[in-house]
Amino acid sequence: MGSATSKTRFLLLDIAERLMLEEGYAAVGVRRVAREAGVNPALVHYYFRTLDDLFLAVIRRRSEQELEAQARALDSDRLLHSLWTYNSHPAGTRLNVEFIALSNHRKAVRAELVSYAERARELQMEALTRYLKARGIDVETLPPLALTVLISTVSRALAMEDAMELTAGHTEALALVERYLRTIDDAPAREAD
Repeated sequence: MGSATSKTRFLLLDIAERLMLEEGYAAVGVRRVAREAGVNPALVHYYFRTLDDLFLAVIRRRSEQELEAQARALDSDRLLHSLWTYNSHPAGTRLNVEFIALSNHRKAVRAELVSYAERARELQMEALTRYLKARGIDVETLPPLALTVLISTVSRALAMEDAMELTAGHTEALALVERYLRTIDDAPAREAD
């Protein structure tokens, strides 16, 4: 298959991702991507043997970008706020919704998404465990994995509702979340023994 660092390959991935964001995953097809790129459909197949291979490449590229962004978020002195902001990104949420919808029809896509999500949650859980313990918070009472799930699902659900212009209750929910995040983020870190 074509080179992984080819400008044409990057262009094809960019087009597939843009189409997913603008029109949904169903708009992504070999002929459509080729037409938008100004190339022959055979060239798309040169880089991606199947449409699933194209989708998987989009997911892998986006996943690596997300893991890098997450690493920056996990390096914050205000970790909970940073994770909330990271998970609330509207474009990322829209693309995740498309990937999830696509995964209902393609097992390989589902497996790739789950693999990435498990890696992301593991990294978040490890960082949160250290962060909470440094602030003297009992991780049995406030399990880091549960906190990771709550932050990611609630922030993304609010972002999805915002995209639909369904905002009733958002101000109150965000105020509640802010109060709890601040309680933990503002707790002083203790000196390491």
